Amino acid sequence: MKRIISVCLLAAVCALGMSAQDIYTFNVKNDMGNDVSLSDYKGKVLLIVNTATRCGFTPQYKELEALYEKYRHEGFEILDFPCNQFGQQAPGSIREIHQFCTANFDIQFPQFDKVEVNGPNAHPLFAYLKSKRTFGGFDQNEKLGQVLHQMMSKQDPDYAKSADIKWNFTKFLVSRDGRVVRRYEPTDKMSDIEADLSLELNPTLSTIMSRRSVRKYQERPVEHEKLALIARCGINAPSGMNRQPWQVRIVEEQKLIADITEVYKRENAEQVARDRDFRNMFRNAPNLICVCTPKSGAGQLDAGMLGQNMMLAAQALGLGTCCLGGPVRWLNSSEAAQFFLQRLNIPADYQLLYILAVGYPDEQPDARQRDASKVEFIK
Repeated sequence: MKRIISVCLLAAVCALGMSAQDIYTFNVKNDMGNDVSLSDYKGKVLLIVNTATRCGFTPQYKELEALYEKYRHEGFEILDFPCNQFGQQAPGSIREIHQFCTANFDIQFPQFDKVEVNGPNAHPLFAYLKSKRTFGGFDQNEKLGQVLHQMMSKQDPDYAKSADIKWNFTKFLVSRDGRVVRRYEPTDKMSDIEADLSLELNPTLSTIMSRRSVRKYQERPVEHEKLALIARCGINAPSGMNRQPWQVRIVEEQKLIADITEVYKRENAEQVARDRDFRNMFRNAPNLICVCTPKSGAGQLDAGMLGQNMMLAAQALGLGTCCLGGPVRWLNSSEAAQFFLQRLNIPADYQLLYILAVGYPDEQPDARQRDASKVEFIK
């Protein structure tokens, strides 16, 4: 029992340590044996790959080089780490591997010293990458995907439950700000990788794709200057006939948030008691953006575009947001909450439509699956 507890504690400590890291804290050795800090690649979009020179997927070097040549001048780097753990398919020294790759595929992207990616001697970089993006399955529509699945299943029927790297040419896409965005198995199409890469290289598209609903925030308030920028981006959203049918109130007053939260706690004691981390009724966000529209029901579409502009602006400024509906319903219905609405100074013919919680995020939630089948192209 003591051993089990010790193992569990060790796993917990390792998990906490891993979560405290980011990709720029790691050092690696290049093909000359010199230490390189990944902080040298800050601001670049990275594709990190474990490779082999005698693998059925080795011709992917040609595709990778083509991708590199196409996008390298836009801030893209491929970091190549040969690994001999899969079928002993990366034999020889790193210098021999580099000579082979330059002679046969004329690669220009940097290669690093050989590493292990699984097991007790796995390089910390790959342990980190796996902790951020687990195994997503082989493409069963591809013959090679079927072959790999059958081979892995024979070795371990539960192989898919592990985050371990399964084979050569597994790839990790890292954004300009160091987020591990996607993991690709060797059977994934290079065209899909290129599509994701294009999104990450374009600052606007990257902001759109990286925005998440944040429900955990640091306590520090957002600077007034950033809130003003967010508001400016918001009111530059399109609206029908440029009517701008919205009223926006940005709450910086911490006492007001604390006072309305006390009322909420009295009226919703059971709900509050279930949340161990409860600090305020707005997902603990330190600032609020309150959006109001006419009571007639007009302007809600325009207000939606206003809100999207503000959420994307916040994302670009390193902030998190969450669109809140529940607190709004309570505020609009509770007599005891009217002081909050009065403090917002909402015009008599307007009503509170939604609230954006905004603050410095204290989590990095993953994207939820989107249903691409809902999109059809009429040609």
